[in-house]
Amino acid sequence: MLIIIKKSGFVLSVIAIMIMFAGSSISQVVKEAVDELEMVDVEEHLGEYIPLDLIFTDDNGKAVKLSDYFNHGKPVLLTLGYYECPMLCNLILNGLTKTVKEMNWKPGIDYLIVTVSINPLEDFNLAGAKKQTYITALDEPSAQEGWNFLVGEESQSRKLADAVGFKYRYDEKIQQYAHPAALFLLSEDGKITRYLYGIEFKANDMKLALMEASEGKIGNTIDKLILYCYHYDPDSQGYVVFAGNVMRLGGALTLIILIIFLSMLFYREKQKKSKKLQLSGSNGI
Repeated sequence: MLIIIKKSGFVLSVIAIMIMFAGSSISQVVKEAVDELEMVDVEEHLGEYIPLDLIFTDDNGKAVKLSDYFNHGKPVLLTLGYYECPMLCNLILNGLTKTVKEMNWKPGIDYLIVTVSINPLEDFNLAGAKKQTYITALDEPSAQEGWNFLVGEESQSRKLADAVGFKYRYDEKIQQYAHPAALFLLSEDGKITRYLYGIEFKANDMKLALMEASEGKIGNTIDKLILYCYHYDPDSQGYVVFAGNVMRLGGALTLIILIIFLSMLFYREKQKKSKKLQLSGSNGI
C-alpha cells in the first residue's frame, strides 16, 4: 500500500495511473524478492542435533568425519560459507578472528572451531590456504589444531546446513552463493545451543555462548557469575542483563554480608563477656 499526504492532484493522478498499469508487474517483482529472501535465511533449530556421520576432507587432504571434532569435552563453534567468497565470508571470519584474539580462551584448548565450505567445487588446497591466512592473523599456536577448514560434496554440506537452518542459494547470474551471516554454537555432542548473527561479535557474547555450549565447564568463577546474570535476548540478538538473577545474586550477597557482620558482632560480644568473667573471677580471688 502506498500512502501520500498533502500532494498535488497531478502527482496523485500520475501515481494512480502507474499503479493501475504496473500493479501486476510490481506485485510480481515484490513476490520474487520475497521468495529470494526466504531462500537466504537462518531458521533456528535450538536444542536439535547435527548429523555427526557426515564426511568431509580437511585442510590437509585427509578424509574426516564430522564426529572427529566432537565428544572431546569442548564446545564447537561452527561456521558455514565458502573460501572464494568475495566479501561476506571474509567479513565473518575476520570478525570471528578479532573476537577470538580479544578472549582469553584459546581454540584447541577451551573450544574448537570448524569452518565448512558450502561450495562442492572447492578443494582442500583452498581450505588450507584459507586456514593459513587466519591462523597467521590469529597468531595462536593452539589454533593450528583447534581451527579446522573442511570441504566436501554438496550432499554432505547441504545436510549440515539444513541441520542448523542455514538457508542459502547459488545465484547463476553472478555465479556466487547468497547466504546469511551467522555462527553456530554446538555442545560437545553436537547439540545446537546458540546462534550469533552478523559480521562482528562481542567478546562477552562469544564467551557466554561458549559457556552455555559447554554447560559451564569452561570459564572461571567470575565468568560463571556473569553467565548467571546475563541471558540471551533474541530481539537484540545478544546477551543482556537478567534483572531477576542480578537481584537474587544481590540478595544472596547481602545475606552473606549480613551473616558475616552479625557473626563478628556476636564473636566480639562473646569475647567481652569472657573478659568480664575473667576479671570478676580474678577480683574475687
